[in-house]
Amino acid sequence: MPGISIHVVDVARGLLCEGMSVALYSLDASGAQTPIAQGRIGRSGLLESPGLMKPFPEGRYRAVFQIGQYYKDAQAELPLVTFLDVVTFDFGVDDPEQHYHLPMKCTPWGYSCFRGGA
Repeated sequence: MPGISIHVVDVARGLLCEGMSVALYSLDASGAQTPIAQGRIGRSGLLESPGLMKPFPEGRYRAVFQIGQYYKDAQAELPLVTFLDVVTFDFGVDDPEQHYHLPMKCTPWGYSCFRGGA
């Protein structure tokens, strides 16, 4: 099934990042962003948007994760100035018929985002 899925896990606390704000944009050749989907991570740990379950044209895309606000809302113990705030992950779609799964693993101090196999 083509499309893009975004799954976010708080590995510091062993929880899905329910409530984290995430946005997905397409990028043109100049780097200008066009919104595709925006919302909060649901109980499943996924950004649920009907616009994500379709073929995406070959090109560049940007996922934006509001990690700092997520940990503030979760009342995590943080310094006055958070280490991570807004994290962007730019990636490419090469084959519109493939599914691109982006698992994001985060803590207040670091993250990992990659193309997964789901």
